[in-house]
Amino acid sequence: MTQGYVTLAAALLGIMAPAGLAGQPSTPAPKVAAQPIRLVVAPSGNEARYIVREQLARVELPGDAIGVTSAITGQIVLDGKGGVDSTASRIVIDLTTLTSDRANRDRWIKRNTIVVDSFPNAELVVTGIRGVPVTLPGSGTLSFTLIGRMTMHGTTTPTSWEVTAVANGDAFTGTATTRVKFGDFAMQPPKVMMVLSIVDDIKLEYDFHLVRQAP
Repeated sequence: MTQGYVTLAAALLGIMAPAGLAGQPSTPAPKVAAQPIRLVVAPSGNEARYIVREQLARVELPGDAIGVTSAITGQIVLDGKGGVDSTASRIVIDLTTLTSDRANRDRWIKRNTIVVDSFPNAELVVTGIRGVPVTLPGSGTLSFTLIGRMTMHGTTTPTSWEVTAVANGDAFTGTATTRVKFGDFAMQPPKVMMVLSIVDDIKLEYDFHLVRQAP
């Protein structure tokens, strides 16, 4: 009789208990695929610039030539797994709109250094980002390295940018910087009458404002 009660109790437990408790393996919940993250250049708050040290005639100390533009478009697409979709991640800068404090410098650079009639844009194809979490934060400061291929003057060169960004909800602002040389893009250094010498070390900076949009 006792054995009969034990058998009946075991059968009831097998019916009532979850599969994992009744000796049957439970089915794991399906994993939700990570969604891509699309960061688009906002209509305002973006500025790209070059900074080059030069020595001008009749000026005692060297100074910086700085050219700027806010004509920037593009996006960066993160694949949701910590990587970048390089086929969709491109920043484009309109170099025809570059201006500095000297119009003769701007004319020479556009006509002879960049040759904007043939190469009006600089393009940065983003191929990788190191140091960014898979899940982007909604607030706080981020520091990371951005890797990409930059094309200017018809020449493409690998570049590495140091980036500091501030997250604020769906908006990301900050600055990206790198250094290149004129020869990296087969460009001729400016030769303006007032310029006695120029250092072959170009600092490129991008103050960005990117906003998250649905992929």
